[in-house]
Amino acid sequence: QVQLVESGGGLVQAGGSLRLSCAASGIISNIVVMGWQRQAPGKERELAATITRLGNTNYADSVKGRFTISGDYTKNTVYLEMNNLKPEDTGVYYCYCYSGGHNWGRGTPVTVSS
Repeated sequence: QVQLVESGGGLVQAGGSLRLSCAASGIISNIVVMGWQRQAPGKERELAATITRLGNTNYADSVKGRFTISGDYTKNTVYLEMNNLKPEDTGVYYCYCYSGGHNWGRGTPVTVSS
């Protein structure tokens, strides 16, 4: 089993930036992809960005060009650099990984004020 702990959320004005971090622990040798999902108030959870162990990245259309995901699989960490934040980016951001099963962190809140 993998444990994921997020940090870095907070309150920011529209146009601002935040950097989220996630550290994985536990049975980490089988992790093949890490990333971030997010859930806006009243909406379903959605993919924001992922990065594979080989460095391949994938982004939701809504964040392309504004968010950058990076990861260090030697340190079992993943980051999400979020720039030009918009009010619609508000939500809880969950760290995610797949290691033969799906794992999520408890989430970190991000609030973007207009």
